[in-house]
Amino acid sequence: MSAPASPALRWLTAALLFAGAGLSIVLPFVSATLLTIAIGAVAVVAGISQVLRLSGEADTKGKIFRLLSGLLYVGGGIWVLAFPIDSEVSLTLFVGFLLAFEGVMELAAAATNQGPARGLVLVDGVVTAILGGMLIAEWPSDSIWAIGMLFGIGLAFSAVNMLTAPNQAAA
Repeated sequence: MSAPASPALRWLTAALLFAGAGLSIVLPFVSATLLTIAIGAVAVVAGISQVLRLSGEADTKGKIFRLLSGLLYVGGGIWVLAFPIDSEVSLTLFVGFLLAFEGVMELAAAATNQGPARGLVLVDGVVTAILGGMLIAEWPSDSIWAIGMLFGIGLAFSAVNMLTAPNQAAA
C-alpha cells in the first residue's frame, strides 16, 4: 500500500483505517456479514461480466465455458446475498485453509531465503499458519466473529503501515 505524499492526507487516511478497524473489532459480526455481502455482490457483477464477454469467444466450446463460468458466479453470488450468514460459515473455513496454506508457504520462503528479513518472514509464517489452524479447528463456532475480527486487525496494521511507511516521492 502506498502512502499519500501529503502528511495531512496520510494522517486522515490512517485515522479512517483505525476507525474502520475499531468498528470491525468491536462489531465483528456486522463487519463479517457486510464483507460476505460485498463478496456476493462482486461475484454477481463478475458473473454478468463473464456472460457479457460471450461474443468475444471464437469457438462454441469457449462460449459454453464462459457461459457456465458466468452462471456459476451469478448463482453463487445470489446464494451469498440471499443467505449471508450461512455463506459466512463457509467463508470462514475457506479463510482458515487459505491462512494455513499461506503460513506454510511463508515458512518455506523463510527456509530458502537468507535475507535480512528472514526472521520476520519466519514469524509471519508461524503466526499465519497458527491462525489458519485455529480457524479450522474451531470451525464452525468461530464463523460469526472471526472474519470481522481478522478484517479489523488487517485494517489496523494497514493504518500503522500508513503512518510508518517512508514518504514516496513521485517518479
